[in-house]
Amino acid sequence: MKPSLLVLISLNDASRAKVEAAFDVVYAPDVTQRTAAIAEHGETIRAVLTNGTNGLTAAEIDQMPQLEFVSALGAGYENLAIDHARSRGIVLANGAGTNDHCVADHAFALLLAAVRDVPQLDQATREGVLRDMLPMRPNVSGKRLGIVGLGNIGEKVARRGAGFDMDIGYHNRKPREGSALRYFDSLQGLAQWCDFLVVATPGGAGTRHLIGKAVLDALGPDGFVINVSRGSVVDTAALAEALAAGTIAGAGLDVYEGEPDPPEALLTLRNVVLTPHVGGRSPEAITASVDNFLGNARRHFAGEAVLTPL
Repeated sequence: MKPSLLVLISLNDASRAKVEAAFDVVYAPDVTQRTAAIAEHGETIRAVLTNGTNGLTAAEIDQMPQLEFVSALGAGYENLAIDHARSRGIVLANGAGTNDHCVADHAFALLLAAVRDVPQLDQATREGVLRDMLPMRPNVSGKRLGIVGLGNIGEKVARRGAGFDMDIGYHNRKPREGSALRYFDSLQGLAQWCDFLVVATPGGAGTRHLIGKAVLDALGPDGFVINVSRGSVVDTAALAEALAAGTIAGAGLDVYEGEPDPPEALLTLRNVVLTPHVGGRSPEAITASVDNFLGNARRHFAGEAVLTPL
């Protein structure tokens, strides 16, 4: 008999077929289905597949007495009740490393789009506006790139920055062992030094509004901020004020507070590029994430250690 798996995220047909080949699946990707599924099937659920945004609460865990394995599909797990799950002896895993290249690609797409004003130029072209009537935009190459969070994604952003002949610095809680990149122990110091600030740090209470007024002021009127981490890391009100006042030059956001609804304060601003939390989504990344989940699940139910534990 296949183990019973509760899926709390949307899966495409190919991914769902792979998962259903290995599990007896209870598919509940929205809030209403989720509540009903846990009430009806909670007694038999042995595994849960979720993500950092959807998470899994302590109360939900308590409704699943046979639960023994929980995985986030991607790298994020900020809304997963980790301590409570561990107190129950539940094995926890995530999809670390499966979509890093995709997110780093998207960070640079946002950076290029924001700095070179690609959305506005596209619209101007469609309206027949000649280039001589448009403001010139700055180079990306040869500038200073600051990275907040030099983890796997941040490191890949740095590699891409090197391809653009950038000087690269970063801020972590402590220097990353073995990194030759310039370390800033102050986030404001990094923001003051760099032209472009890419945010790739994990979400959660510890990083909430890490990028606020003081950091944006330090970034300055020629600076750009790009966020591919979690919406909670950037103070939306402070960002909207900085963009409107010209305190910073522009922003590119794949994530934002209040998802899935984009912040109203940003929608009318021409110097921000918005995408709907798709930085980690590509056919290659989704395939790798699902395969990673299935590999971890097979190992767990065979009595072996998972490959990407939390």
